[in-house]
Amino acid sequence: MEYIILGIILFAIIVIVSRIKIVPQAQVYIVERLGTFYAQWTTGPHFLVPFLDRISKKVSIKDQIVDFKPQSVITKDNVSMQIDTVVFFQVTDAKQYAYGVERPLSAIENLCATTLRNIIGDMVLDETLTSRDRINKQITAILDEATDRWGIKVSRVELKNILPPREIQDSMEKQMKAERESREKILLAEGEKKSKILVAQGEKESQILRAEAAKEAEILKAQAEKEAMILRANAVKEKKILESEGDAMAIANVQNAKAESLERLNAANPTERVLKYKAIESFPRVADGKATKIIIPSEIQGIAGLAAGIKDVVTDNQAE
Repeated sequence: MEYIILGIILFAIIVIVSRIKIVPQAQVYIVERLGTFYAQWTTGPHFLVPFLDRISKKVSIKDQIVDFKPQSVITKDNVSMQIDTVVFFQVTDAKQYAYGVERPLSAIENLCATTLRNIIGDMVLDETLTSRDRINKQITAILDEATDRWGIKVSRVELKNILPPREIQDSMEKQMKAERESREKILLAEGEKKSKILVAQGEKESQILRAEAAKEAEILKAQAEKEAMILRANAVKEKKILESEGDAMAIANVQNAKAESLERLNAANPTERVLKYKAIESFPRVADGKATKIIIPSEIQGIAGLAAGIKDVVTDNQAE
């Protein structure tokens, strides 16, 4: 009997320990009691009432990423293509996520596919290929609104790949190649044009610089010649000034000498005979000119006759 009681106690302990549940971080447990919703447990230890409570669903509240398989869509210009999408979402309400929809991921996938077909159906091929951001935003807004009542928050939807038919891809590649070749030719032409323009501008500037250099050289040459002429003229002028000043000084010296001579002669109180002798001395200087006629004063003529008479007398006395 004791063994039975011990077994019952051991069984009760095992049952009680097994009903203690610890909820990990970033998870929520949905607990049902007698088949109906009872509570949602967050992080930490919890206890399940034996035979009454059970954990119906474990929900992760971390951000989740789901890569859906490619969906076939048709554009407005009847081009069929394959587009696969990536959806980023987070469970914000575990209870609604558990009871709001059956297979929520499948529901999101189907909703994403139908929304994508509606959006692409209103766009042509070229617009589809160049409007990824707009398509992403439209799908995100529609999915977020539709999944809100399921306790899901769709944060982002990305178009992973857009795969048009093989012939369309070949055509697009040829078009891109033609556009690249066209751009290459345009760039080469523009480069050659710019090169010619730069060469012409360089030649023009070179000619302008040469002309300006020649002009400046002529100006400098003319200025140098002008300065040389001015210097020569100044030299001639200074020479003439100096010569004039020298002549003036010479004349002044002569006049001063004569004046001094006259003053000395006057100071000596000369006799009449001395004055006559001085007149005779100045006569050769008077006759040494270029004049063709010479007027001799009568006093000098008398003096000359007296001198001649004296010469004859002296000569006769020597003969005797």
